[in-house]
Amino acid sequence: MHKGYFLTVEGGEGAGKSSVISRAGEYLAALGHKVTVSREPGGIEIAEQIRSVILDKQNTKMDGRTEALLYAAARRQHLVEKIIPSLEEGHVLICDRFIDSSLAYQGHARGLGIQEVMAINSFAIDHVLPDLTIYLDVLPEVGLSRIHAHGDREINRLDLESMAFHEKVREGYLLIREMFPDRIVTIDANQGQDDVFEQVKQALDRFLARNNG
Repeated sequence: MHKGYFLTVEGGEGAGKSSVISRAGEYLAALGHKVTVSREPGGIEIAEQIRSVILDKQNTKMDGRTEALLYAAARRQHLVEKIIPSLEEGHVLICDRFIDSSLAYQGHARGLGIQEVMAINSFAIDHVLPDLTIYLDVLPEVGLSRIHAHGDREINRLDLESMAFHEKVREGYLLIREMFPDRIVTIDANQGQDDVFEQVKQALDRFLARNNG
């Protein structure tokens, strides 16, 4: 049993994950926690190399199963090299995406099957799941409009998918939260950043209270 807490933030494109993660990290640090922030795919050198392949806009021919396997491979390396060591040191590790992204994007939106993608990832994560997942639920048209309104954000391969694909991603997340109701907390991310983070802070406070944090 690890000493720290493993928290993840999930959501479709433009949900505001980066802002929430930054503010959550500051909030938890102010409470006295040692905080490590990471992301998927990525977080460590090998996984960042895999990320560059997955998100490269030139790789439009990538097969859905190839994509799912690459995500799982990056996740495994990230887990053993960064997540588990951070938790063993008693840190709160906040990760931008984890297994739920694969279930929503590849499992549901790509049509590979949530259970099939879960099986691939079960091998990769070896029973390690987040202690708490904050799901930022945003309407696809709202999220994508935010992305295109901010020219400083890099547009990746997934941003170029159709609106129908992003609607399927959201549909997938809504299914997944029913599978893990004790772990996943849903936040209405169509609101402004301050309103969103107030709900996130309340979710963090409830989690810490339950876990004597």
